[in-house]
Amino acid sequence: MSLPAAFLNAVARLIPKERRFDDPLSTLAFGTDASFYRLIPKLVIRVESEQEVVELLKLAGAERVPVTFRAAGTSLSGQAISDSVLIVLGEHWNGREVRDNGAQIRLQPGVIGANANAALAPFLRKIGPDPASINAAKIGGIVANNSSGMCCGTAQNTYQTLAGLRLVLADGTVVDSEDAASVAAFRASHGELLERLAELGRQTRANSALATKIRHKYRLKNTTGFSLNALIDYDEPLEILNHLMVGSEGTLGFISAVTYDTVPDHPHKASALIVFPTVETCCQAVPLLKLQPVSAVELLDRRSMRSVENMPGMPAWVKSLSATACALLIESRAASQSLLHEQLAQIMASIAHFPVEKQVDFSEDPAVYNQLWKIRKDTFPAVGAVRQTGTTVIIEDVTFPVERLAEGVNRLIALLEKHHYDEAILFGHALEGNLHFVFTQGFDDPAQVARYEAFMQDVTQLVAVEFGGALKAEHGTGRNMAPFVELEWGSEAYQLMWTLKRLLDPQGILNPDVILSDDPQIHLKHLKPLPAADAIVDKCIECGFCEPVCPSNGLTLTPRQRIVIWRDIQARKRAGIDTTELERAYQHQGLDTCAATGLCAQRCPVGINTGNLVRQLRAGNARHPGTASWLAGHFATVLQGTRLSLRLADGARRLLGAPRLAKVARTLHESAGLPLWTPAMPQAAQPVRINPAVSDARPRVVYLAACVSRAMGPAFADAEQMPLLDKTRQLLEKAGFQVVFPDEQDSLCCGQPFASKGYPEQAERKKQELIDALLKASRGGLDPIYCDTSPCTLRLLQDGLDPRLQLHDPVKFIREQLIDRLEFTPQEQPVAVHVTCSTQHLGEAQGLIDIAKRCAKKVVIPEGIHCCGFAGDKGFTTPELNAHALRSLKDAVQICDEGISTSRTCEIGLSHHAGIDYHGLVYLVDRVTRRKA
Repeated sequence: MSLPAAFLNAVARLIPKERRFDDPLSTLAFGTDASFYRLIPKLVIRVESEQEVVELLKLAGAERVPVTFRAAGTSLSGQAISDSVLIVLGEHWNGREVRDNGAQIRLQPGVIGANANAALAPFLRKIGPDPASINAAKIGGIVANNSSGMCCGTAQNTYQTLAGLRLVLADGTVVDSEDAASVAAFRASHGELLERLAELGRQTRANSALATKIRHKYRLKNTTGFSLNALIDYDEPLEILNHLMVGSEGTLGFISAVTYDTVPDHPHKASALIVFPTVETCCQAVPLLKLQPVSAVELLDRRSMRSVENMPGMPAWVKSLSATACALLIESRAASQSLLHEQLAQIMASIAHFPVEKQVDFSEDPAVYNQLWKIRKDTFPAVGAVRQTGTTVIIEDVTFPVERLAEGVNRLIALLEKHHYDEAILFGHALEGNLHFVFTQGFDDPAQVARYEAFMQDVTQLVAVEFGGALKAEHGTGRNMAPFVELEWGSEAYQLMWTLKRLLDPQGILNPDVILSDDPQIHLKHLKPLPAADAIVDKCIECGFCEPVCPSNGLTLTPRQRIVIWRDIQARKRAGIDTTELERAYQHQGLDTCAATGLCAQRCPVGINTGNLVRQLRAGNARHPGTASWLAGHFATVLQGTRLSLRLADGARRLLGAPRLAKVARTLHESAGLPLWTPAMPQAAQPVRINPAVSDARPRVVYLAACVSRAMGPAFADAEQMPLLDKTRQLLEKAGFQVVFPDEQDSLCCGQPFASKGYPEQAERKKQELIDALLKASRGGLDPIYCDTSPCTLRLLQDGLDPRLQLHDPVKFIREQLIDRLEFTPQEQPVAVHVTCSTQHLGEAQGLIDIAKRCAKKVVIPEGIHCCGFAGDKGFTTPELNAHALRSLKDAVQICDEGISTSRTCEIGLSHHAGIDYHGLVYLVDRVTRRKA
C-alpha cells in the first residue's frame, strides 16, 4: 500500500529532495539494521532539525502514516526498521554541552556514545551506559533502548542517570524538562495528559501486588516492555513521562536532547581471569563478588572459551581447560593505585575459599588485561566467523535472578543442546545475572523457522515463567520479544503498557509492532535473508559497527549497505530477476564513491574489509589491461607525463589566476569528467638528485620516495616550498644517516595505483620489482628502508614482505630511529594531525600523535574524520567524496596554521578543505629539532 499523496506532497515541500529517498537502492539499503529482520521503507527521510521532526509528526498524524526513528541502526531486536516512513538522523544532531566540570553532559541524539565519553575524559567522567556498540551507537538509540553494558549494571543506565530530557510527542508538541517556560507551556496545553499519567502512577503504587512485581522486575536488568518503574519511582508526571521515554524504542515519542548525570571514570584499573571447575562453583562466587569493589564481572562458559582458543594471541592454556570449566573475568577500577591495590586484595580474599582450575592474577599491565578482555570480546565474532553462509548470528539477552544463576546457565545450555544449537556459546554480565547466548540460525526453509520458534517458546517459558527473569536485559524488546511481553509481565501490567501507548500515541503511528504488538507471530515475520554474495563479505552480520569510520557515510552507501545491496543483487540474479537498474545505481553509490581504504575492517567484529570486495568488483569491470601493462612497463615515462601535466596546470594558473582556473576546472570536471584542479594542487617536483653512496661511519638508510613524492612538489601558495623528498633527506642527514636511493627509482612503484583501479596482476608485478630493488639497495636487508608515505608502506607490507627487509613508514622510523638522535623544542603554535587510514592499519596512529605532541604544545585531532576520502586519485576524479569526508574539518582546525599527515595525496585534499597547509610529518619534526650533541 503506497503512502498518501497528500503526505508525500507536504513532505516534498518540507524536506529538500537530496534528503528524501524512495528509490529501490536507497530503501533497500536502509531496510537493514543490526537485527535479523528486514523491512523495506517506502520513504526514508534524513532530518536535520527538531522543527522538521515536529512538522513530520504532524503530517504523519494527519494522514495516519506510521513512522520509525533511527539513529545508528545498531539495535538487535528489530526496532530501527520500517515498511512505512523511516526518519533517520542527519549530521546536525551532534551537539554536546559539558556542565559543572563534567558532572553533567547535555547531548543531542546523534552524538556517538564514545564521542560523549571523549568530551568527558578530561574531567575523568563518563556517561553511565557502556554498551558494546558504544563506538557506533548514538545517544538517541542508547536512551531509547535503555542500553547498558559490561560495567553499568542497573545503577548507571540511562534511566538511573537521567537528569533532563527534551522530547517531541506524537502530536508534534515539544517539551524540555530543563526549560521552565517549556514546562509551563506544556502543563497548559497538555494538563490532561499529565494528570492522566499522575493518576496511573497513583493507581499503580496503590496496587500492592503490581507495585511489588514492578520493583522485583527492575531489581533485575530488564528492558522488556515499557519502563513501568517510572510509575513507581516518581509521582511528578513530567518525571514519569521522561522516564517512560527511556527504553521506549521510539514508540512513545522522539528524544531530541538528553542530559546525563555522569559517573566517575577512574584511571587505575586491573583485570583477572579466574577459571572454576564447574558452572556451579563459578556462579556461587558471583553474589560474593557483587558485594566487592568490582566494576565488571563477565562470565564465560566452556563453549565460549573454546570458540576463541585457536585465535591468534590467545594464551595456550585456554585449550587445556576441562569440559565443565566456567570462567569469571573480573575488573576493578579506582581513583588511585593504592586504593586499587586495597580493592584487589579485598576481592581475592572474598573468593579465596573456592576451588580454581586456572587463575590469571590481577594485572595493571595493559598487555595482560587487554589479552584477557580479548578472550571475552572475541567470543561473539568467533561464532559469526564460523557460521554457515546464509545463516544469521542471533544474540539473545536474558536475565536470571543472581541467586539462581547457576541453575539458569545449566538449563540454558540444556535447551541449546535439545534444539541442536551445537555451535552456541554463552557469556554475560554475571553481577546482574544477565546472560547472552549466541547461536547461528537459518531462516531459508520452514523447518529452520520451526526450530527457532520451538526454541524461543522453551526459552521464554524457562526465563519468564519458571525463573521470573527478564527476556530482554539490555537489547530492547523490539519485534523480537513483542509477542512475549504479556507472558513475562502478566495481563495487568501488559494492559497498563497498552494504556500508556494509547495515551501517548493515540493514533498508533510511532513504530508499530515494536514492544507491543497484536500479532503473536510478529517475531517470525520479515526475517532478513543473508544470501551468499562473495566469500569476502559472506560473514557480515550487518551490525553497522563499520559505519562511523566510512568517508562515504551520508554521501552514498556505507560498508554495511554496500554488502546488503550486493547480497540482494546476487540473490536476484540467481532467481532470474533483472538487476540492470540496481547495478547501474550501485556503480556510483557502491563502487565509484568507495575509498576502499579498509578502515571498516578495523571496526568489523569479523574483520571484513569491504574495500576488498569493491576492488574485486572494479577488477571485474576493468577493461584496459593492455594499457595498464604498458603503464606498468613504462613507469618512468608515466612520471614524466605526470610532472608535465602539473607544469601545464601551473602554467594555466599563472595565466588565468587561481580563482578563475578553479572555476573553469570545476566546470570542466562537471561537464567532461576531467580531474578537478584546486589551489592545493601540487606543482611538479624536480627529478631526484641522487648522490652515490660513500663508505663512512654513518649508518645507512635506503630512502624509498613514493611516486607521488617524486612527481608532486608543494602547492604554489604553500608556506613550505621545499619538496618532501629534499626535506626528508635533510632530516635524515641531520640525524646522522647517510641517505641512499634504489637504482632506477623513477621506474619503481609499489603497485597501489594499479591495485585500486582493478588491475591486480600489474600491481603485483610492480610490487615485486620494487622489492627486488630494495633488497639490492639495502644490501640484502642490512640497511633499514624509509618509505615517505604510509599508503605505500602498507601496500608493501600487505600479504607479506621479504623478511630480510626492514621497512618503516615515517612514523615508525622517526619513533624508532630518530627520536634518540634529536633534541626537540616544541613549538607554541597548535598543529592539526590527520591520522591516515594506512597509518591506522600499520598500528602507528598513537605513535604519530605522540610525535606530534613532542613537536607542538597543542595538538588538534578533529573528531569524526577517520578517512579523508582522497583515496589515491579520487580527490581529483570523485571530489565529492573528499569534500564530504572533510566537511567538518575547517571548523575543527581553525585555531591551527598547519596540519601534518603521512600521505602526500591526502594532504592535497586536507589543505584544500581545511584552509590551512598540510605537510608531511617530517616538516614539523625538522623544524623543532636539532641534532643531539
